[in-house]
Amino acid sequence: MAIALPGVITDKAWNQSGYEGVQLVKQKLGAQTTYVEQIAQADQTEALSDFARRGHNLVIAHGGQFDAAIQQVAPQFPHTFFVGVNGAISGPNIAALRIDHLQASYLCGIIGALITKSNHLAYIAGEKFEATQQELRGLELGAKSVKPDIKISSVFTGDWNDVSKAKEATLALTSTGVDVVYQWLDNASPVVLQTASDKGIYAFGNTKDQLEVAPKAVLTSAVKRLDLAIAYLAELAQKNQLKGQIYTIGLEKPEILNLGNFGTMVSEQIKQKALNTRQEIISQKIVFENCNEGGQATRCLRR
Repeated sequence: MAIALPGVITDKAWNQSGYEGVQLVKQKLGAQTTYVEQIAQADQTEALSDFARRGHNLVIAHGGQFDAAIQQVAPQFPHTFFVGVNGAISGPNIAALRIDHLQASYLCGIIGALITKSNHLAYIAGEKFEATQQELRGLELGAKSVKPDIKISSVFTGDWNDVSKAKEATLALTSTGVDVVYQWLDNASPVVLQTASDKGIYAFGNTKDQLEVAPKAVLTSAVKRLDLAIAYLAELAQKNQLKGQIYTIGLEKPEILNLGNFGTMVSEQIKQKALNTRQEIISQKIVFENCNEGGQATRCLRR
C-alpha cells in the first residue's frame, strides 16, 4: 500500500492524518507501506504511476486535487486499486473516500452563529473543489439556521501550505469585521488559528483536534479521523471487497467524524445545542439532500 500526499506529514492536519492512516494499516494488517509527500500538481501522475509500477496493490491519493491524475493513470494499471481521498470519481479500479464535511461544518456554523458578535463568519480553504464547496455550504446552512441574515465570506488561498497567504487572508477578513473563521488548510492551518488568537477572534480547527494550537481562539474542531477511514478501506481491499464506488462516511460513525474538544468560551448551552443537532443528523431528523439553488447543484436542508 502506498500514499501520495500533497503536503508534509508533520502538518498536524490533513497530510499527517493520511500518513497516520498508512501507519495504522501497516500495524493492523501487516501491509508493506510507503509514502511520498509534497507532491505538486505537475508530479501527480508520475507519483501514482511509479507506485503502480512498483507493485503496490492499493494506492491512496490524499486529496480531491488528485482526481484527474487518478483517471489518467488507473486504466494503465488494472491490477492496482486507486483510492482518491475527498475524490468525486469511481471506476473499475477507482474508489473515492469521502468524509461528509457538510455535516460537521453545519454544526460549526450553528456554534459560530451563536458566538459571533459582528454577525460575520468566514471560510478559508486552499482550493475550491467539491469537498470544500460542501464544507462551505454546511457552514452557511448551519449559521443561517440560527441567524438567517448572517454574512459568510469565503477565501481560497490557492495553496494549502503557504503560511504567509493564510495569514494575509485571515488578517484581511478580520479587517472586514469577521470574528469567527472556519479554516481548512494543511501546513498553513496553525497560522490561521494563531492569527485569530492574536486578533482576539475565534476559529475552528479541522481534521485534527486543534484546540491546543490556539486555546484562546479555537471553539471546537471538525475532527476527521482519516487514519481510521483509510484503514477501513484497506481492510475491504485485503478481503477483496473494495468496489469502484464513492464511500461516504458521516456523523453516524463518530469514531471517524465528530466534533473535537470545546474551548472554554463555548457555553454549556451552545455545546448542548450542537450535540443535540448532531444526534438529529444521526437519527435523520435533519437530512441534507441534493437540490438546485440559483442554477447550481448543491445540498439543502430537510427536516
